[in-house]
Amino acid sequence: MKILVTGASGYLGGRLCHALLNRGHSVRALVRRTSDVSGLPSPTSDGALELAYGDVTDYRSLLDACAGCNVVFHAAALVEPWLPDPSRFFSVNVGGLKNVLQAAKETKTIEKIIYTSSFFALGSTDGYIADESQFHRGNYFCTEYERSKAAADKIALEAASEGLPVVPVYPGVIYGPGKLNTGNIVAQMMIERFNGRLPGYIGCGNDKFSFSHVDDVVEGHIAAMDKGRLGERYLLTGENASFMHVFDMAAVITGTSRPRFSIPLWLIAAYGWILVFIAQITGKLPLISYPTARVLGHQWAYSCEKAKKELGYSPRGLKEGLVEVLPWLRSLGVIKY
Repeated sequence: MKILVTGASGYLGGRLCHALLNRGHSVRALVRRTSDVSGLPSPTSDGALELAYGDVTDYRSLLDACAGCNVVFHAAALVEPWLPDPSRFFSVNVGGLKNVLQAAKETKTIEKIIYTSSFFALGSTDGYIADESQFHRGNYFCTEYERSKAAADKIALEAASEGLPVVPVYPGVIYGPGKLNTGNIVAQMMIERFNGRLPGYIGCGNDKFSFSHVDDVVEGHIAAMDKGRLGERYLLTGENASFMHVFDMAAVITGTSRPRFSIPLWLIAAYGWILVFIAQITGKLPLISYPTARVLGHQWAYSCEKAKKELGYSPRGLKEGLVEVLPWLRSLGVIKY
């Protein structure tokens, strides 16, 4: 089977390409000329992996990349809490999806589109655990990323209702070994924590997120290709926990001390404003921005029971994942304990 992966140079996309190749599929990886492709396997002489240079915002390049493919994994997205030009979220996350859907229509060989959405597209879950029946209320957005993914979710579901073979999947907070980019926020926070730049808990532990190991999410994507029902939504989430719990668990695993105090969200927000100001001067995106504090002020807890039942999705626990991640970070020399 010939499969196109958009966002193939990203954290999730690269590991998805590896997994698909290991299963004997032919993979066409859509990457930009400027992309870091170090996380991808080398293109093969037999064509099992080929690089297609283009961009989801460039319709012609996307249409060419779709040619001859049977399945599209649309994993390309801008995943940042803040950008100096917020319109980019919509041009990539919404416009890119529209281009994929139109290219699939024109190509006529696409049998399935696995669309990587996000838990943000469903909205916060303050005080309860949500499932696939939840739709974003649309009255408040913590970030422009959240706003763009909620808008794209509507477009994907409308396309499915019109007969396009779309299967949307919704990962939680993706973490695990792989690229050390902003998409791997748990690894980034562990680096800050163990290097003394994040000396306390974030907030009071009332936040709750659903943590998804990257390799489990990859397996969920492939299961959605094999077993997912067209037009059905699948949450590829995992254990629901606070970042306070993550920090405590990391301390137990590494035999180090737990943080002794909490950093209030108003201080995180103020620090985020300062980092955004610096970013506007330097051009380097901040790890923490003021929208981050807004996200941390809500809960994002979800159930993946539907994916377990229909796809055979089997997420590992957070402790098992951190037992893998922390030694990996130490092996890279980015943390010490």
